[in-house]
Amino acid sequence: MSLIETIDLHQRFGTREVLRGVSLAVEKGEILAIIGPTGSGKTTLLRLLDQLEQPASGKVVFDGQEITRRLRTQVRRQISMVLQKPVVFDATVFDNVAYPLRVRRYDRKAIRERVHSMLKTVGLDGYEKRNARTLSGGETQKVALARALVTDPRLLLLDEPTANLDPASLNSIEDLILRFNRDKGMTIVIATHEMPQGQRLAHRIGVMMNGELIQVGTPADIFYAPSDVSVARFVGVDNILRGTVVSNEGGLAQIRFDDLCLEAVTDRSAGDKVYVFVRPEEITISLQVPSSSARNAFTGEVASISLSGPLARVEVNCGVRLVSLVTRRSVEELGLRVGQQVHAFFKATAIHVISRAGFAEAQAPVTMADSSATPAEPTLFRPADDPRVRWWSG
Repeated sequence: MSLIETIDLHQRFGTREVLRGVSLAVEKGEILAIIGPTGSGKTTLLRLLDQLEQPASGKVVFDGQEITRRLRTQVRRQISMVLQKPVVFDATVFDNVAYPLRVRRYDRKAIRERVHSMLKTVGLDGYEKRNARTLSGGETQKVALARALVTDPRLLLLDEPTANLDPASLNSIEDLILRFNRDKGMTIVIATHEMPQGQRLAHRIGVMMNGELIQVGTPADIFYAPSDVSVARFVGVDNILRGTVVSNEGGLAQIRFDDLCLEAVTDRSAGDKVYVFVRPEEITISLQVPSSSARNAFTGEVASISLSGPLARVEVNCGVRLVSLVTRRSVEELGLRVGQQVHAFFKATAIHVISRAGFAEAQAPVTMADSSATPAEPTLFRPADDPRVRWWSG
């Protein structure tokens, strides 16, 4: 059963349409990651879910109750959101985390117990009297997360929760997200452009492109069975080939592209024009003719080698361009160099095939949309200025 749902949601900023017909259901207790390029509408979607904005059209439904056209305080108090640039008040860590409890008029004892417990949970025990503005980026993010979690929300919205954090801080924040989902059954929606984060954390992933929700599915669906070329390119499918099915016997198809032919497991029929997707990590590079069960083997020359940490991106010219992702150690052990003859091979089951029907023959690569029309962040204020709160130090 869904906790929050959007139905045909549209949003505009001036003449720019930022969201186009987004329909999405987030199940109770799941972690849903929304991925997509900068400017694709991820943050706007979160702000609509949190009732920070009203949509141009469409509906938002929370636990069966429509919340689109009027502010429902009882619903908003069940939702917490952490912005990409975490906002902390010019006050102590304790007072920052205590703020939402004071707004809800918790008594002093309950506030003190909850804040101390939450700070211990996020690894900030002993930071109570530190000014939140003096903390590191990772510590600031933990304060913002603690403040969002201290009220035990049913829905947690996170906008780029680990942007610009060092690896240790990133791992710590991700561990907290998983812990609250696992231990409390908290429903969490994360907007991120970090695709590996979506794989690590999410039960399901939604891909947004130019304001549209293109595909929703499990991480395996998104990364190994993308629904179109734009999704495939965004999630790192370097090998995208246009071909035609020439035969199909028992689900094993022969697909011709240029002067080459490959075999793929698919239900596409002879004569179908298709796109063929092969992830680079599925392609093995060898100096010898492969003796494995892989049905697709091509001989070519190494066109380029790009190193990135422990991995290497090897481009092989086989009459068509094939890109393989291998370990740096493999490159060293094989002695790979530009111009060297190698064999590239992959299994028929490693290929994902979709129809070309409905797609333009030449599609532009995924681009970063202009985000200049995104609304400004809300004005910051000291919670001491909020008349609802009697400000006191813990």
